[in-house]
Amino acid sequence: MSGTYLGMPSFPKAAAASTRDMRLRGNLRHATGTIRAKRAQAVSELGDWDGLRSAGAALKDRTLRHLDRYLVQLESAVTAAGGQVHWARDAEEANRIVTDLVRETGETDVVKVKSMATQEIGLNDALAKAGISAYETDLAELIVQLGDDLPSHILVPAIHRNRDQIRDIFRERMGDWGRAAPRGLSDDPSELAEAARLHLREKFLDAKVGISGANFMVAETGTLVVVESEGNGRMCLTLPETLISVVGIEKTVPTWQDLEVFLQTLPRSSTAERMNPYTSTWTGTTDEDGPSVFHLVLLDNGRTDALADTVGRQALRCIRCSACLNVCPVYERAGGHAYGSAYPGPIGAILTPQLRGVQSELDASLPYASSLCGACYEVCPVAIDIPEVLVHLRERVSEGGTVSVRGRKTTIEPAKGHAAERAVMRAARWAFDHPRALRTGQRLASRARRLTPRRLPLPGPGRAWSDSRDLPRPAPESFRDWWRRTRGEEAPAEGRLEGGDG
Repeated sequence: MSGTYLGMPSFPKAAAASTRDMRLRGNLRHATGTIRAKRAQAVSELGDWDGLRSAGAALKDRTLRHLDRYLVQLESAVTAAGGQVHWARDAEEANRIVTDLVRETGETDVVKVKSMATQEIGLNDALAKAGISAYETDLAELIVQLGDDLPSHILVPAIHRNRDQIRDIFRERMGDWGRAAPRGLSDDPSELAEAARLHLREKFLDAKVGISGANFMVAETGTLVVVESEGNGRMCLTLPETLISVVGIEKTVPTWQDLEVFLQTLPRSSTAERMNPYTSTWTGTTDEDGPSVFHLVLLDNGRTDALADTVGRQALRCIRCSACLNVCPVYERAGGHAYGSAYPGPIGAILTPQLRGVQSELDASLPYASSLCGACYEVCPVAIDIPEVLVHLRERVSEGGTVSVRGRKTTIEPAKGHAAERAVMRAARWAFDHPRALRTGQRLASRARRLTPRRLPLPGPGRAWSDSRDLPRPAPESFRDWWRRTRGEEAPAEGRLEGGDG
């Protein structure tokens, strides 16, 4: 990832500032609460939701296991349909490819469909450096662009803005990018939408080049799929003469039939709709129908390295629904900008460190941007066990180890500032490896339980954590002592207890 997210502070530093913004927290609380409730209602209508969820996870896992084969099949199908396929190893290469393709058309303006991949690679900035203006056409992305802002939510990029703020942005900045906002524009949603429609319509009609991402790519036919709610995406996909799509390699599905699952789970998990209002599909080019030139840029940018991680690879199942953001208590309070990435929230906390690595202070902090409550896993439509991956990445940050970097095994050093964490975990590991020492410690703690303070202030930055948490009082006796007292025998070392669940 690159672009405007570079150089941003670590999550704790950014969150310390954003959590003090009461207006931001109010906007987030209202928006996420509304989306969360509507999603729950939409999901409850399906009696086989758990089955669809499991099927989606299985389909994604199968595809990822054979991704090399499906990508070659996809390339052949796109080429046979009249498209051109380009392979980009990283953000720099992808930006160079797209910039060169636009230059070949002779155009200096492009219109864009909402795209996480182009945000990830910082495409707009790269195009601007080449003298090419990229105009966002998704309403929320337009708000972000006009406000010189950054997206803070996967589905609703301007979720941190309320109607008053949007009205002011339109009044002050819309004229700098094209058709100005009407005089006397109010904060009424219908007026704001009409102002955006009039502004964007001119862009659609003038544009010769469109840039998009894709929600899915069908390997057997070379078909790309974009789902949306506004119709602006379809305008970008059909009106320009040249269409350039930048898509992460993990968006591949083997067959059309596989879409059956995701076109049920994605709209309900994202916009709480039974189906997306606009589902656009295209396969290569067709004479006198849509763009006459189609380029597909397949983006790796760390995805192959994530695929090499047997625990972390499940993050590549993500279909960008944003359900995990809407239930996350950390995201609701800190907001999306604190994550310093195109991918905020729980999914960003596990995806970004795998795509960018954990060498920077920001990326090393992201696996800790969670309470591990598990709400994100419960709502994920492809069953990504985000808490499991978070713990896995925390181990990588604190312990270092061998990882894949650009396809090569590389040993990384532990991140700075985690010496105490490593010491505590090693002490715990030693204690669990020495049962007698563990038993002695438990008995001493039980006998001294009345002396245990309610709180134990930690030094330095740790004080903010300990000041808000009570220290658990040790039990009067350990489980093993209780077992021996009631059963007259040693507690089993492992396995299930007789008559219980374990």
